[in-house]
Amino acid sequence: MSDLLIQCTALTKAYGSKLALRDVNLSIGRGRIIGLLGPNGSGKTTLIKLLCGLLQPTRGTLLIDGQGVGVHSKSIISYLPDKMYFADWMKATDLFDLFADFYQDFDRTKAMEMCASLGVNPTDRIKSMSKGTKEKVQLVMVMSRKAQLYLLDEPIAGVDPAARDFILSTILTNYNEEGTVLISTHLISDIEKVLDEVIFLKEGQVMLHNSVDNIRESEGKSVDALFREVFRTIPIEGGNY
Repeated sequence: MSDLLIQCTALTKAYGSKLALRDVNLSIGRGRIIGLLGPNGSGKTTLIKLLCGLLQPTRGTLLIDGQGVGVHSKSIISYLPDKMYFADWMKATDLFDLFADFYQDFDRTKAMEMCASLGVNPTDRIKSMSKGTKEKVQLVMVMSRKAQLYLLDEPIAGVDPAARDFILSTILTNYNEEGTVLISTHLISDIEKVLDEVIFLKEGQVMLHNSVDNIRESEGKSVDALFREVFRTIPIEGGNY
């Protein structure tokens, strides 16, 4: 097994004449928690969807666990999109059945335990749940797998600060520690404390990929402060930038 989990070489994605990602070169190892950071339109979601196989690259290469995106990569990736995608008529227990059929690494016992800790009744129908409870169910489904790569697209957006800490704690105590977590977010100050590495994306290009410790040592500032400097913007709580 290679130490590298993700390898991108000149990875490019275009939508018509617009380049969402441009010649991205990345090497990402195992057992890391990585922040994928950048303003809106920087290419974060596009990169995540390429990793999931939901989009195809325009050019360049993308390897996950040493293989191209396909059946194997999809079997080892657990993906949390930024929008709910489960049918309203389903119950959480129906989702457990679905995930158990699709993924050999899905742990039903763990899912039930997470529901209990998050205050979710797994026999309620999705349509009867609040927005926050639906998001908890989606988090339960993703983190109940022993995946090699967790792709979390804005997992703490739209929730209050106390809930953010609870969600981050849930992620940290339930992911496979031999795997890697890639978290896309614009709420950097809230998530910096859990990160090992960060990737800055701007206009589809990688501006920086470094460990949080190296940034603090070499720059003498937090990741949040460096982000504001690099992108010359002042983040607004709960806003997009």
